[in-house]
Amino acid sequence: MIDLTGMFGYMSKGMGGMFPGFFLFGGVLGVLLLAFWVWMLVDCVQRKFKDKNEKVVWVLVILFAKILGAVIYFFVVRARDKK
Repeated sequence: MIDLTGMFGYMSKGMGGMFPGFFLFGGVLGVLLLAFWVWMLVDCVQRKFKDKNEKVVWVLVILFAKILGAVIYFFVVRARDKK
């Protein structure tokens, strides 16, 4: 049997106790990115576009491109709304 306790103990002690902090930061960042993605998806579904096909395309972009699609949608729609 392989003993992995030494490896995990080294990781937590060798990082000076910062190893759990990385998980906490990553978890918080992940939740914020998920919230942003959901916000952009809901905004897209509720927004009135001139063409229905445009809404379908944006929903597909946000769904398939995940956070990158949400960021692109945010900047394109925001730029359009400012004009």
